[in-house]
Amino acid sequence: MPVKDLTPQESTKQGSAKPDSGKQVSAKQAEQGHMSRAFKLEDTRNIGIMAHIDAGKTTSTERILFYTGVTYKIGSVDEGTATMDWMEQERERGITITSAATTASWDRNGKKYRVNIIDTPGHVDFTVEVERSLRVLDGAVCVFDSVAGVQPQSETVWRQADKYRVPRICFVNKMDRMGADFDHVVRTIRARLGAHPVPLQFPLGREDNFIGIIDFLEQKVIVWLEETLGAKFEEFPVEKLWDKAFVDSRPDVAAALKGSAIDKAFYDEHRNKVVEYVAEHDDEVIDKYLTEGTLSVEEMRKSIRKSTLGLKIVPVLAGSAFKNKGIQPLLDAVVDFLPSPVDVPPLEGINPLTDEVALRRASDDAPFSALAFKIMSDPFVGHVTYIRVYSGVLKSGSYVYNSGKGTRERISRLLQMHANKREEIDTVYAGDICACVGLKSVNTGDTLCDENKPVVLESIDFPAPVISVAIEPKTKADQDKLGVAMQRLAQEDPTFRVSTEPDTGQTLISGMGELHLEIIVDRMLREYNVQANVGRPQVAYRETIRKKATAEGKYIKQTGGRGQYGHCKIELHPIPSSSHENMKEMSTDELDALAKEVVGGPAGKWKFDKEHRFLFIDKIIGGSIPREFIAPIEAGIREALDNGILAGFTMVDVAVVLIDGSYHDVDSSEMAFKIAGSMAFKEACHKASPVLLEPIMKVEVVVPEEYMAAVYGDLNARRSAIQGSENRSGSNVIRAEVPLAQMFGYATDLRSRTQGRANFTMHFSHYAEAPNSIAQEIIDKNKGKSTRG
Repeated sequence: MPVKDLTPQESTKQGSAKPDSGKQVSAKQAEQGHMSRAFKLEDTRNIGIMAHIDAGKTTSTERILFYTGVTYKIGSVDEGTATMDWMEQERERGITITSAATTASWDRNGKKYRVNIIDTPGHVDFTVEVERSLRVLDGAVCVFDSVAGVQPQSETVWRQADKYRVPRICFVNKMDRMGADFDHVVRTIRARLGAHPVPLQFPLGREDNFIGIIDFLEQKVIVWLEETLGAKFEEFPVEKLWDKAFVDSRPDVAAALKGSAIDKAFYDEHRNKVVEYVAEHDDEVIDKYLTEGTLSVEEMRKSIRKSTLGLKIVPVLAGSAFKNKGIQPLLDAVVDFLPSPVDVPPLEGINPLTDEVALRRASDDAPFSALAFKIMSDPFVGHVTYIRVYSGVLKSGSYVYNSGKGTRERISRLLQMHANKREEIDTVYAGDICACVGLKSVNTGDTLCDENKPVVLESIDFPAPVISVAIEPKTKADQDKLGVAMQRLAQEDPTFRVSTEPDTGQTLISGMGELHLEIIVDRMLREYNVQANVGRPQVAYRETIRKKATAEGKYIKQTGGRGQYGHCKIELHPIPSSSHENMKEMSTDELDALAKEVVGGPAGKWKFDKEHRFLFIDKIIGGSIPREFIAPIEAGIREALDNGILAGFTMVDVAVVLIDGSYHDVDSSEMAFKIAGSMAFKEACHKASPVLLEPIMKVEVVVPEEYMAAVYGDLNARRSAIQGSENRSGSNVIRAEVPLAQMFGYATDLRSRTQGRANFTMHFSHYAEAPNSIAQEIIDKNKGKSTRG
């Protein structure tokens, strides 16, 4: 029996960097000796491993590293020894949090290929890592659990790959699991992803008796030898499976055939379907197939590659990464069917000087262009920027131009990354993925290019954060460290945002989910030694009035010598247009009409404060209050607005008409009238039926049909007002208005109710009166606080 030996290969080493102050390397220089390419551009593959959480991405990547000779020992996710999961938080939780890049080489038909791999997270909270990886990758391997099939996050990453038009192949993993069903996975890929899967393999055996695969393309069987940790395997023609004498001599093959329920008729039917399906998607071979009824292996391989690159079909392979089966054919398929940088259409960018479209072809002699897709802080080398070079050559020590910011920076070192380990290199070429040290002002999505041939490449779209929590340092010493930590983490992660709530003064951190923020806080503690308290953010409530009231404020103080005298009389009105969503954008004419409506006639002089939606109208006639004291009255009322009478929240949507007052020639002062204005306003508020307002959010939930009832029920429990629903491209969109206070934790609840298949967007709509029971609870709580204070 022929045994193919695939002992680990030595990875290609590159020279160490010698920084100099030269500019980008010319193509002629690049061709010379030590600076020549280790691999041709067409022999390079940039791929991502992506899937739902726990489908086996990191385990598959670990096996790839072992069989390509990058590592000498197989890492385990369960034991916390995986090379690609290098963060402490990843090893503790057994999940991937940050995408990790590595480089390997693979022999295929006597030729060496370079494979740059990015292992991406599967958890929805870290979807940004998949987004930015797919932006710079040429191809992807989608890993599916053989029992679960297409899972919610599989759908999400698949749509992201569709968005960037990334060709992909599928790997049905965990064929050794109880309940493994290869056909079920292929069906769910077709049904739920709308893809055209082509199974190029069929598993030989399933569950405990899974021993290898049947290759439909080359009509052979591959059986892995367990004692070699999958490094060696045997191959034999598929006809041997129908040879009774051979099967009888191999109990493992007999058990596998029985477990898979495979016979010759089954094999012939499935193999013919594959050949037919391949031919259907390629006009060049369909005629030959219809005439001769068959295609050669090489013709099929070329046709599958062409259709995969054209996003017409998706090759499907089978295996069990944990049991060390199926990885070598997967690497062969990566080389055979996924694109090299030259197979990808030239990249379109914009020339910032002329605003014209500029193309960048994948070539060493084209002008240098690269995209910064990830930034991280390395404890040993400092600020590290991951870049994908699209065209040209870059040498360590040279200068690059950031075309978006118009800045010029020097690359001090170039690194080839292997997860968190690094190997210093001298030069990077078109198609390479590497890390740069020395770039200080570069952000994720920035374009780096040749200053003489500037170009701005399309940046990366990042989803808006969906959840926020309040954070505060535990001690004074932590305060400065917290600021530095948040700044660095925000630079690394574009979906992590920091803001200050103006009404409560709280610092809010926002992210993609509760786990995302939990990891952020954990990193602050471990990496930056920041102790912080984290809680729920307070809702910024408001107060207003519901009816008209009149009041006067008198501030008279006689203390020997000069006294204080201020007196004013005001009318307080609720603004009738308080439901105006864009009141801040109201024109002068609209505000003038509003002032006339409030006073029931000509308005005289008025001022409008957009922030508080506060209208102040001066109707003093006959000089009962001198002009210089009008502004202090308004200032006193404005100050009183900031602390409402119910629970101390800001008052909004009120109009004050100054109708009368009196003054004293000697004792009146600006301070006295300011205090009088404040007193009058507070007294009027008590008479004007004050109410508490809560912020209402416009929420749009996109949900599959089968979860509609659960989502509706949950929204109703959150005091929502359903505005309507519609069907949009296979999903239902529910529109509702929901109080912000009821939306905390909604992202997590929605995922759990819909198996992660629904998503939502939320933005502020308006303020509305809170129900009495809720308002009273908030008022009591806040009055209790102020009493204790």
